[in-house]
Amino acid sequence: MKVLVFIEQRDGKVKSSAYEALTVGARLAGSPADAAAVLVGADVASLASQMAGYGVDKVYTVSGAEFALYNAMGYSAAVEAAIKDFSPQVVVGVASPMGRDFFPRLAARMDAALLTDVIAVEWKDGALHGTKPMYSGKCRAHLVSQNCNLHMVTIRPNVMPAQKSASGAATASALPVAGASALMNTMKTLEIRKGKSEKADLTDAKLIISGGRAMANADNFKILHECADVIGATVGASRAAVDSGYATHDMQVGQTGKTVNPNLYIACGISGSIQHMAGMRTSKVIVAVNTDKDAPIFTIANYGIVGDLFKVVPVLTKKLNELVGH
Repeated sequence: MKVLVFIEQRDGKVKSSAYEALTVGARLAGSPADAAAVLVGADVASLASQMAGYGVDKVYTVSGAEFALYNAMGYSAAVEAAIKDFSPQVVVGVASPMGRDFFPRLAARMDAALLTDVIAVEWKDGALHGTKPMYSGKCRAHLVSQNCNLHMVTIRPNVMPAQKSASGAATASALPVAGASALMNTMKTLEIRKGKSEKADLTDAKLIISGGRAMANADNFKILHECADVIGATVGASRAAVDSGYATHDMQVGQTGKTVNPNLYIACGISGSIQHMAGMRTSKVIVAVNTDKDAPIFTIANYGIVGDLFKVVPVLTKKLNELVGH
């Protein structure tokens, strides 16, 4: 079976979750000759070599000034061109904000079945099977795409670990895309604004510390940033904190924010609404700090601290500093 993997990159840097998608794609394909990847950007030819050893023999590179900024129309056209050249049965991507934006568009263009945000996937009996959390993570759905020529799937980041297999030449193959510029003129990307932080985006972060309404104001998030700096974590926030103006929307974790799946999630002053837990309950280890011993967040926490976050977090920062040897 032939599998194509979309590799997400930003500013010339391959996102860590892309290697997770590569691992899934290589496993589904079974051999490097049947697996390929596609990179899109201003100048991505040099990035192809980074795919070596991840189970793909060919890496399509779509480069050009018109692809410097992400554009759903242009990226869809680029991946469509790779699909037509490679003729895969399955296309794999990541359930990132970018993947959520253009994979449905691509699936519609290609008349393909699409499974989204899965935490497990396999090819069985001529169909693609996936497992997806539903109803705020309270249950899991078994999804099946069948009776179609092309299947697409996006995987949840930080669920299926990237594994280098030492196979796969990852030979770059430049791919021209006719008509992409004309398509992108119908919907232009003028600017992409990013935060100043150099830390991993929430959807890719392995370690996250988040604050809720109890932070009281934006300045108090400083204590979370100080703790995050010690262990290289990314700072998040609940919707209540964002709505109160304490944090920016790109920091929001939850059903109406970002879905995260870090190795460690520290919730500070977050009561644990259904909407917030929908976005973080699959975290591998959850630590909750709250003054209310009956807060819902404690029902899913692996470790709970009943106390004032303004007293607990500085102590936690100090202890973490001692552990890492700062």
